[in-house]
Amino acid sequence: MLNEMMHRPVVMAELVAYMREAQAKFPGKLGEIEAYANERGIPVIPHETAKFLDFFCAVVEPRYILEIGTAIGFSASLMAQHLQTDGHLTTIDRYPLMYERAKENFDRMGLADRVTVIEGDAADVLPTLEGEFDLIFMDSAKAKYIEFYPECMRLLRVGGVLIIDDVFQGGTILDPVESRPKRVRKIHRKLNELLDTVLQDEAHRSCLVPLGDGILMVRKEA
Repeated sequence: MLNEMMHRPVVMAELVAYMREAQAKFPGKLGEIEAYANERGIPVIPHETAKFLDFFCAVVEPRYILEIGTAIGFSASLMAQHLQTDGHLTTIDRYPLMYERAKENFDRMGLADRVTVIEGDAADVLPTLEGEFDLIFMDSAKAKYIEFYPECMRLLRVGGVLIIDDVFQGGTILDPVESRPKRVRKIHRKLNELLDTVLQDEAHRSCLVPLGDGILMVRKEA
């Protein structure tokens, strides 16, 4: 018997609204940071993505985390709560205002000694980093994802996971590049290049998750 559900869209608007409303808000200061960002239109991960990331980190319990794209420190604060006792999170952002706001929020969360904030362009910072990370979360300049990808895989430990946010671009990633406004064609091309590169790479395990604006996950196999 055919399963008709296989051919129905999963992330209907009603389901997105349900995921955002039915899942409990984060308690305390973390919830305040999320609400502050949402009220002011500051780009942080949507609630359903945040709940997924919270669950994933609680299961994995990473020791070392790298984040590319700090914003005001919401996702970093969320992930840092799940660090092992001796763990540490490093986050990179190029915008001074975001850098300062993030540091303030890490202080509020009591995470200042567990988080290192690096101000600068990830293209310049990533090649200077050493060590092995258990988890890397990339949520920054979409056109540069393909440039950052090899550095992220270098920095991941074997068995570590890279999570890349916002890869679907509201579904327009499937459109012909000629149909997209000129101002976003570079992002369109580079994201398609990233998806082609990662999804066809048999050396590592990868999957797409239809949460928020799309998540691409990669596990370093060797």
